[in-house]
Amino acid sequence: MTRVDLIIPTYNGSQLLRTCLHSLTASTLSDFHLTVFDDASTEPVEAVTKSVFPDAAVIRSEVNIGLSQGFNLAIESGIAEFVVLLNNDTEVTPTWLAELVACAERYAEAGSVASKLRLLSDRTRLHAAGDYYSVRGMPGNRGVWMEDVGQFDREEPVFSACGGAALYRRSALNAVRRANGQIFDERLFMYCEDVDLGWRLQRQGWPCVYAPRAVVYHALSATGGGSLASYYVTRNAWLVIARSIPCGVLAPYFRRVAAYHAGRVFRALRHIREPSARATLRGTCAGIGMSAFALLCRDRSAVSEQEKQRLRALLWESRPSSMAGE
Repeated sequence: MTRVDLIIPTYNGSQLLRTCLHSLTASTLSDFHLTVFDDASTEPVEAVTKSVFPDAAVIRSEVNIGLSQGFNLAIESGIAEFVVLLNNDTEVTPTWLAELVACAERYAEAGSVASKLRLLSDRTRLHAAGDYYSVRGMPGNRGVWMEDVGQFDREEPVFSACGGAALYRRSALNAVRRANGQIFDERLFMYCEDVDLGWRLQRQGWPCVYAPRAVVYHALSATGGGSLASYYVTRNAWLVIARSIPCGVLAPYFRRVAAYHAGRVFRALRHIREPSARATLRGTCAGIGMSAFALLCRDRSAVSEQEKQRLRALLWESRPSSMAGE
């Protein structure tokens, strides 16, 4: 049986996709099945895919359904032991996939493995060396924008993997499905869907390991970004707090969470003429409204103080000098 189901989502960006696919042809691990999810593109995604990987599967939606639902459809179409997600705006190194799988094999308890992402525009700088979640109620990328001088070359536990280049153990994904059967929360549409999944994996005892030799180059926000990202990141940050983090875990940090998110609103108001600022404000309003409803509907089962302490130990108390990205 094929070891890896490799899934690449795309919305147009056929030239980016072509570059990504060509980089995969040099992979030292060839035991993978490629699925490209086409989210209602107007460009010839299937033709581009088949020109490089004739045996690849292309799942197409005629309407734009979002990243989370697209991932779910693609994951359900496969049966491999490992599920690997890869952005279309990336170039992988030849040993990237082999390093992810080797790391997963060394850590059988790990539910996910995080890649090292460097910027495609400046290959000496980092985009993510695994992700973290802070006591301010916001995720971040370890080392983002920093020059990569070996400070993140240790294989070690991290909070979660950036979904732009991540491996998940299929058994772990099946273990943390939501009550409605979804692996990725489709309400999130796009952005923070990997953070939500990271919380569910950690809650169920499936840690994440960072594989520093699994290197990918990322053209940051080449497909998304801008006002779209501002809206969904802001909205979904609130939903993650309301739906993914057990009650009481962030309680000791209430003032820091409130201060941080209030500061985001204040900064957006100062730049109200800018589209991204207005998108942030819309995302805040939508997120608070949706979160209020989510809190009413969430599971109220008690979480022990010992479990709360375990989950709090996963949080960054402050943004370390070697970290950035919130």
